[in-house]
Amino acid sequence: MNEPSREKQLGEHYALCEAAVREGDPDRWLAGLFLPADARPHIYALYAFNLEVSRIREQVSQPILGEMRLQWWIDAFVSSEGEAAGGEARGDIHAHPVADALLATIEAKKLPLSIFHDLLEARRFDLYDDPAPDVNFLEAYCGETCSALFRLAGLILGGATGKASADAAGHAGCAYAMTGLLRALPWHVVHRQCYIPADILARHSLTPADLFARSRTPALDAALADVRRLARDHLAKAQQAIAALPRREQQAYRALALPELFLRQMERPDYDPFKTLVEVAQWRRQWALWRGK
Repeated sequence: MNEPSREKQLGEHYALCEAAVREGDPDRWLAGLFLPADARPHIYALYAFNLEVSRIREQVSQPILGEMRLQWWIDAFVSSEGEAAGGEARGDIHAHPVADALLATIEAKKLPLSIFHDLLEARRFDLYDDPAPDVNFLEAYCGETCSALFRLAGLILGGATGKASADAAGHAGCAYAMTGLLRALPWHVVHRQCYIPADILARHSLTPADLFARSRTPALDAALADVRRLARDHLAKAQQAIAALPRREQQAYRALALPELFLRQMERPDYDPFKTLVEVAQWRRQWALWRGK
């Protein structure tokens, strides 16, 4: 493929990534609008990749098929390093808009492939019905998935690779992901997935089976309140860490203005974890994102 044609193809693939994020992850799409224009295509390629891998379970009929999809991505990254079979594999990647745009971003921004490999390995948990065993597991899962996105977005924006950046991403990802998992609780229980740590449930004499029964009880309210407190703790630590980062890198954390809005809704007395739709009007989300808090 000649250079002008390749440039046009890649531009189209970046546009398709943005469209996918706008439809499938509107919060991150809105947050991306506040980023520098030169970074947006790369950020949306990253978020489109996240959409692809986070939805695998709902798109396959059995875990082995999900494993195959994850392996396809792993092979795509290996191919980008020149360690796999050449031309045919490359053509397959170029034909996949998200993979093509993401791998171009990885090359342009020198992003570490190890973060992507860890993210894909963590996503294997989504394919099965095993419950999250404890808080440490949940934090590790959030760190390797959602924190990775913040970390990579920061690198795309020119952030450093030091401890300050890693701490900010680590806490931000836990706060954002835990809030999202709490919002998605009704969907998860229908599919018999338990992201509420078993040790928190046990603290209140509960098991995943009690969660799947979809009956609101004082004990369950208390367990979910514990997870919200954990999310808030990470949110506070993230905000402190982000304040020490360079201004351009801070822009990678725009979306962190949203968990507070959702946590407040889940802390209302009339909140029912199985029935309440935890949603916020778009104008309120845009206002929070514009203010950055």
